[in-house]
Amino acid sequence: MNVSAFVITGFLGSGKTTLIINSVKEHLQDKKVAVIVNEFGEVGLDGKVLKNVYSEVLEISEGCICCKLSQEFESSLIQLIEDYQPEVVIVETSGTSEPFPIMFSLKTVGCSVEGVICVVDSKNFDKYKNEDTAKYQLASSNVIVLNKTDLVSEERLRELEKEIREIKSVYKLRNMFEKEEKEPIYVIYRAMKGKVPAEVFEGVGNPIDIVREVREQPEHGLFQGVIEFDRELSYEELESYLKSLPKNVYRAKGIVKLKDFEYPVYVHYVFGDYDIGSPAVDFEGKPFIVIIGKEVDRGHLLI
Repeated sequence: MNVSAFVITGFLGSGKTTLIINSVKEHLQDKKVAVIVNEFGEVGLDGKVLKNVYSEVLEISEGCICCKLSQEFESSLIQLIEDYQPEVVIVETSGTSEPFPIMFSLKTVGCSVEGVICVVDSKNFDKYKNEDTAKYQLASSNVIVLNKTDLVSEERLRELEKEIREIKSVYKLRNMFEKEEKEPIYVIYRAMKGKVPAEVFEGVGNPIDIVREVREQPEHGLFQGVIEFDRELSYEELESYLKSLPKNVYRAKGIVKLKDFEYPVYVHYVFGDYDIGSPAVDFEGKPFIVIIGKEVDRGHLLI
């Protein structure tokens, strides 16, 4: 089963749980969602709130999910997926943890990480912006949400956006397997009470279902289209294609047949990052990739 995953990160008190309740619940209401909450400290309030929203919540109540409990996290996640069979897994990190190890664990158990969302406390960012953890939370994220925007001025929001871009230019994940360092692709949103646009979660779920519904149509200002392939691609061709996608492509996902691969493979692209290789064992249709973005020229997408 192909499971999409989102990591919600951000410093203490930034509004991560509020975003899950007010945005995830709304935009993924047609999906089967499992929420994993990392509690750091003595109060399990966040987990109790989420239990009223979703049917499954996994609470890990001691230590930090991204270091001490990495093995427990992976085994618990595997069990959760086997028992519950969610389409989407949401992991809320501790405010004192960095998201990269969690991303690694999710990929290890076969989840497709659709996005890492960093929630920023617009009112209190100055109080924690020099913390290394906060910087690495921003560095690991491809979606930045400036939360609590109703509590600061427009001038301050513009300053915040500039500060975050400066941090992202210095603190960024580096791919040690690439000869040339690529500029990270990310999007900054503004939010009140954790409410973000639906496009943050566009394209999740089973891509086979998506292709039946979508051909080429604008929706909520977004381009949604399907590129179909008449032949097998080499791994290098597919990788080159994904790297060449324009910056205004937010999501790309589908199933592609590759030379020398026994089964077709799932392909996931999110704001410049991509995964290739999880086998689509039962797929027998025509290979395709669903493209989601803004003001996308279809001619630039053909391989």
